[in-house]
Amino acid sequence: ADVLCGHLLLPRCRACRRDLCAEPADAMLLHLPLIVGCAWTHRTLPIRTHATAVADGASNAATRAAVRMAATTSDAIIPKSVLFGNPEYASPIISPDGVLLAYLRPDEGVLNVWCRTVGASDDRVITKDRYRGIRQAFWAEDSKTLLYMQDDGGDENFHLWGIDATTPSSAARDLTPFPGAKAQNVVTNKRFPDQLLVGINKRDPTQFDMYRCTLATGELTLDTENPGGVLGWGTEDESFEVREAIVMNPADSSTTVRVRDSAGDEWRDLVTFPYGEEGNMVEFARDGKSVLALSTLGRETQALVRLDATTGAELETIAYDPKSNTAGILLDDDTKEVRAVSFNYARTERRFFDKELEADFRALEAAAPGGAEVSIASRTRDEQTWIVAFRRDDGPTEYAVYDKEAGGTVSPLFVSQPALLEYRLAKMEDVRITARDGLELVAYLTRADSDAPTPLVLLVHGGPWARDGWGFNAMAQWMANRGYAVLQVNYRGSSGYGKSFLHKGDKQWGVGDMQHDLSDAVAWAVKEGIAREDRVCIFGGSYGGDATLAG
Repeated sequence: ADVLCGHLLLPRCRACRRDLCAEPADAMLLHLPLIVGCAWTHRTLPIRTHATAVADGASNAATRAAVRMAATTSDAIIPKSVLFGNPEYASPIISPDGVLLAYLRPDEGVLNVWCRTVGASDDRVITKDRYRGIRQAFWAEDSKTLLYMQDDGGDENFHLWGIDATTPSSAARDLTPFPGAKAQNVVTNKRFPDQLLVGINKRDPTQFDMYRCTLATGELTLDTENPGGVLGWGTEDESFEVREAIVMNPADSSTTVRVRDSAGDEWRDLVTFPYGEEGNMVEFARDGKSVLALSTLGRETQALVRLDATTGAELETIAYDPKSNTAGILLDDDTKEVRAVSFNYARTERRFFDKELEADFRALEAAAPGGAEVSIASRTRDEQTWIVAFRRDDGPTEYAVYDKEAGGTVSPLFVSQPALLEYRLAKMEDVRITARDGLELVAYLTRADSDAPTPLVLLVHGGPWARDGWGFNAMAQWMANRGYAVLQVNYRGSSGYGKSFLHKGDKQWGVGDMQHDLSDAVAWAVKEGIAREDRVCIFGGSYGGDATLAG
């Protein structure tokens, strides 16, 4: 998330004002892009049931012995290309002025940026990538320039590109045209629609300086030079000055937030988070006297707090959950007042500080498919038109237009991967498992059969400082469709559950309690009649691969 966010580790992307914690899991795989499709259809497909005749009065056990299978997915094998292939459409982002809608869609089999006029059918491809595909796109505040990140043939040195979406003959411009350099930390500002800020490591490959870019000409001017050790930068919105820096001390692994009162003033340390603590800055208050921050100092999980902008002293705890970190924050762009805060212990839960916003979400929840989670994909600058996402566990993510000016109407827009609508998919259950030492673990279960034990795949997430979440999971659906239950466990060492839970995994990778959590999860699934004890395997990538090798 440090590629596009104005603040390092900020759960709300300042480039597009998205509540990142609320993004569908398939969207987070692409960072900003959201998986979408081209049809709005709800289909009820028959449940696959195979049964043999059983004599009247036979017991339930006898019925199961007769091999009755109440499958949770379609009889038909779902092709891997449907589950894992490119989406037909992706990342619907409405321009700040509400005139244009951009999205990602394959062109000659490669993801590119497309655009249409809102309310029209003049869809046109904007970019012409033919190799790696474009996965990160967003609007500049001028409502005409589309920005996207792209590297050179997979070298991971991403550059920032821009193209005029209003002129069909426009060619894309590399706004950071320095061989071997990388761009990140892009920040836009509605008060300065003709500019943006971007971090580039062209002076020193180990340090990112902030440059100010004039969109019309592409001219770059050094704005803030990295004095050494700064990992990320943030701005103050009214002035659009770089006034926040995140620094890590390699000697003790502590993280410090530095601020300054203006671009011409000296930096000062505001707050330090020692190793084992978690926190970062979110935003300057409008009056400049305080800042919003996330912090575990003095508590178990990350809370949203207000700090004195001069001393760093905590003035107020705004939102806190003892079981999970603050996952997302929605602010008023002008007043900087908190409008909503979300947490995600097992599912997304929001606390509203704005009655109008709460009413909007209640209306959207009523319009959503049953059981779906609602999130904002993008909004116009005046917040009268929203692109919203309805995220499901047993189907593609569905998108709609929420028109507040028209009285809160909800109109269908896209469905992610329409081909999935041809199949019945399994539900994902969020479950609680008690480890052998009494620690509660959140896990996600996708069954292949609702009535009888089946083979089980223990799917271990990577990181390990990451987590699994609820929602459509292509890997789980692939396995469930082929007869395997899938269990995904947020073992100790996973992120999102506070500092103690995270650091219970220290020195436990592949051994000890982290591995015991996985074994205990399998034992739970066997005891609950979900898994066959003689048909269990473990599977994962990154840290999940390490856990797999450990068995």
